[in-house]
Amino acid sequence: MKFQLSPEQRQFSASLHDLLGGADTAAVARAWAAGSPERGLKLLRALADLGVPALLVDEDHGGLGGSAVDLVVAFEALGYHAVPGPLVETAAVAPAVLTGDRLAALAGGDLLATVVAPPEVPLALDADVAGVVLDLNEGEVSGVGTELVRSVDPARRLFRITGTTRPTAADPVAFDRGVLAVSAQLLGAGQWLLDASVAYAKQRSQYGRAIGEYQAVKHLLADVVTQLELARPLLYGAAVAGDTFTRDVSAAKVMAGDAAYLAARTALQVHGAIGYTAEHDLGLRLTKVRALAGAWGTSSFHRARVLAGLR
Repeated sequence: MKFQLSPEQRQFSASLHDLLGGADTAAVARAWAAGSPERGLKLLRALADLGVPALLVDEDHGGLGGSAVDLVVAFEALGYHAVPGPLVETAAVAPAVLTGDRLAALAGGDLLATVVAPPEVPLALDADVAGVVLDLNEGEVSGVGTELVRSVDPARRLFRITGTTRPTAADPVAFDRGVLAVSAQLLGAGQWLLDASVAYAKQRSQYGRAIGEYQAVKHLLADVVTQLELARPLLYGAAVAGDTFTRDVSAAKVMAGDAAYLAARTALQVHGAIGYTAEHDLGLRLTKVRALAGAWGTSSFHRARVLAGLR
């Protein structure tokens, strides 16, 4: 079977990249990490205008009634540009839990959601800006109390939550949609790291030659290309599989995580000392990849799910 994105999906991706490419997302992420979400919330509103939180919401509630492939297209772009905020929870997970007017508010960009699903997702991302907190195991959380927990990625503001839960019917696919979206973010971040490394290798000179001319550097970058291209079919294959894709989405998470991690290590090698500086945008992706690799289930958890699905 030959899979290709539709013209509409390609245009959607291009529109997201156009918006985010001019939004200075690095500055937005740094401000978000510092506890100043104003610019980030404005960007999330712009993403809502493009339909990101409405992708998986049915048309009766003002959504687009899109597919998991549409979700992957969006989150690859979001991961590439390191956009902060509870987007996975709002756009991928909450549509499988919320109903009625709040589902319509979610689709319109008027409501942000955050999610916990212990033990794989024990902390709530950006609970301080979310209008609703959901526990996929127990239900909706009310009377929410929050405690900020330090994250390896400062732009991922994690909170330990307390409160009372009101049982709600969560679609079993909600967790896997979260995993799928995080996998797409990882692939997007890995692609940015590769692109940045290639560009730097072309301009950085050593001993009178661009470092990209050296065979050792070429081989490092080629290995990253290979890993990303091997992960991408698994990611889109899981999306095409529909709502019975537990094994497929876990395989995609493992491969996307491994590819992004290799891209991060290689980017740091290629950039050298400048890559360690707080001012360089490379650091935003290095910490993002490290955090997302364990988000919504560790590699060990997902490898075990793949094994169980093969038996």
